[in-house]
Amino acid sequence: MSASVHMADAPLPPLRGRVQAGAALGPATWFRVGGPAELLARPADVDDLLRLLRRAELPITVIGAASNLIVRDGGVRGIVLRLARGFGDVEVEADGVVAGAAALDATVAEHAAAAGLSGLEFLSGIPGSIGGAVAMNAGAYGAEVADVLDWAEIATADGLLRVRAAELRLSYRRSQLPPGGVVTRARFRAVPGEKAAIAARMAAIRESREATQPVRARTGGSTFANPPGHKAWALIDAAGCRGRVLGGAQVSEKHCNFLLNTGEATAADLEDLGDAVRAAVLAHSGISLEWEIKRIGERAA
Repeated sequence: MSASVHMADAPLPPLRGRVQAGAALGPATWFRVGGPAELLARPADVDDLLRLLRRAELPITVIGAASNLIVRDGGVRGIVLRLARGFGDVEVEADGVVAGAAALDATVAEHAAAAGLSGLEFLSGIPGSIGGAVAMNAGAYGAEVADVLDWAEIATADGLLRVRAAELRLSYRRSQLPPGGVVTRARFRAVPGEKAAIAARMAAIRESREATQPVRARTGGSTFANPPGHKAWALIDAAGCRGRVLGGAQVSEKHCNFLLNTGEATAADLEDLGDAVRAAVLAHSGISLEWEIKRIGERAA
């Protein structure tokens, strides 16, 4: 535990994991922007997490790999919860994979491929962790979590629940977790396949990402969800927003549903540019884009 947090004064129970006051969050995000967490908690394991959820006195905000996230410049009040080492295990079974919430999506795909299990290749194209993938029903390359999820274990203030996929009511980029629930691990179905074919599919996904997305830039993945019957990038392009700049933020020239931090962007630059794009698309097409990137915290005073 960080020496800067004295538990007698802090509104959370003693944890075996790490707790930091005023922890910088920006460096942990893919955009590399944003203010600090009032408290950043990284529980050691499920028991530690349950203790925190039962007894915390401040609001809790959960972050994962922070790949699809803007932390606003004023930082985040309360407790920011990030699952780390104790939640990263990946277990391969005969017909599926059980993965901790902190395991990266790509890592799960690689474990399945090494075991000759097919059906999870699409996870290699999603830049995030399993907890976030379940919480937002992440998808790419023609598949989504709803297609392969058996169950998720979810920590709540009342205890640990194992919830069947159907109970989560997974829909496009959404799930209905229990109130205050935190995904701790999940099981994904897979089927035996030819290792060479699985490897080829994953290689094709990597090549497609490299060719069409700004994967080496400071970005946050897809900015807006695709409206029914439309592609967000095409609406943005048609509205004349490809390459649009605001401060240190830019709409990617390569894929205009991606925002970029060109080097000196603030979180406000990115969010304001995103809102300007939404306004331009609405004016041009009459379609309202919904943010896919999660935005947390407060704007700078």
